[in-house]
Amino acid sequence: MADKNEFHDDRAILDVHDMPPFWPWVGLSLQHMFSMFGSTVIVPLLVGLSPSIALFASGVGTLLHIMITQRKIPAYMGSSFAFITPMYALMHTAGYPAVGQGIVGVGIVYMIVAGIIWAIGSDWVDKILPPIVVGPIVMVIGLSLAGSAAKDAMMKNNHYNLTYFLIALVTLFLAIGFNMLFKGFIGLIPVLLAIVCGYIISAFFGLVDLHAIAVAPWFKFPAFEIPGLSYHFQINWAAILSITPIAFVTMTEHMGHIMVLDELTHRDFFKDPGLNRTLAGDGAASLFAGLVGAPAMTSYGENIGVMAITKIHSVYVLMGAAGFAILFAFVNKLNVLIMQMPLPVIGGISFLLFGTIATAGIQVMVENKIDMGLKRNLMIASTIMVIGVGNAYLQLGDFQFTGLAFATVIGIILNLILPQKAASEKEHEAKLALEKKLHQVSEDVTKKHQN
Repeated sequence: MADKNEFHDDRAILDVHDMPPFWPWVGLSLQHMFSMFGSTVIVPLLVGLSPSIALFASGVGTLLHIMITQRKIPAYMGSSFAFITPMYALMHTAGYPAVGQGIVGVGIVYMIVAGIIWAIGSDWVDKILPPIVVGPIVMVIGLSLAGSAAKDAMMKNNHYNLTYFLIALVTLFLAIGFNMLFKGFIGLIPVLLAIVCGYIISAFFGLVDLHAIAVAPWFKFPAFEIPGLSYHFQINWAAILSITPIAFVTMTEHMGHIMVLDELTHRDFFKDPGLNRTLAGDGAASLFAGLVGAPAMTSYGENIGVMAITKIHSVYVLMGAAGFAILFAFVNKLNVLIMQMPLPVIGGISFLLFGTIATAGIQVMVENKIDMGLKRNLMIASTIMVIGVGNAYLQLGDFQFTGLAFATVIGIILNLILPQKAASEKEHEAKLALEKKLHQVSEDVTKKHQN
């Protein structure tokens, strides 16, 4: 258990080290599992991997991350979208043995960087990531996902569908209603309840394949891809070099998620347990994923959104969600049931989850009293937000810097090179100071003549 002298955030309903009673614990953990499920399984479905293995790896990866970070960070690890392009290409040429090597390489890169940070410290983080950079980056994390949420809510086979949109809006309003109008346990699981209600409504409109659920076997052992057992291991440098560099991109996204969690929990995870441990936790999750047949792992904004809405930050709730993910990887009927999750339900709940992340960025700027009247602050925030939300990515051959990663780098550079005040602001201040001085001299002369 946590040290009694450790900081406790009384503003949270359940703080990081608070353990909920058993039955509320079950509901809260299921809420987190449902929130991450759609994104975690869609990545393997897009590239041709097993959703069950991805689900299993997400649960184990989350437990590894929580253990490595000393149970101090409530983060859930799920399938990363950043690696889809090279994974898809490799799956259609060299197969998973090549993909697995690249993902293991990602984990090793994370571990190496974590070791370097452990050696040199992380004090530099505060210098390159002040509130004027952090606030807009956090806003971008939420807003850059808005297009995905809207597409899920409106589009059926790339065509606008009014039924989809109405279901999405009903799901959204149910989540808001459960959150605002109910007390007790119901008020703590608004996302889960809204998803369940949206799912049932979707079934009435024929958006759920009930036959597929009915005929699915209850239990099915995932077909793990283990080197030396499932396939003959032979090193593939092309695969490693095509996947591992993207780790440097996802590291910036990882740091962005840590910033959001810092704001939510009123802690500084860059210092305690340290950026070296958070990166090592991410690395260990991807390392394990690559050894069992899953895609690379990363921390999930959906789960951060759930914590922002519910004010429940307990690591034990996230550990429970990880346990359910591992269990559901083997319970095939439940797996199929959740894989039938209608897109408008995911889109409707995402409106709220991604929006709460964006507003956390606004809160960073408000609480730190960032003066947007200063040209320096205006230039930094404006550039980060438009590049990030617009996903203005940098393409160098097969290597792509995502809009979020590129916006983060540009924001850091601008913060380091821009002066505190623009030349025009300095000129204006000097002019005001001169006018004030002349006015003071005039008053002194007037008083002298009067005497």
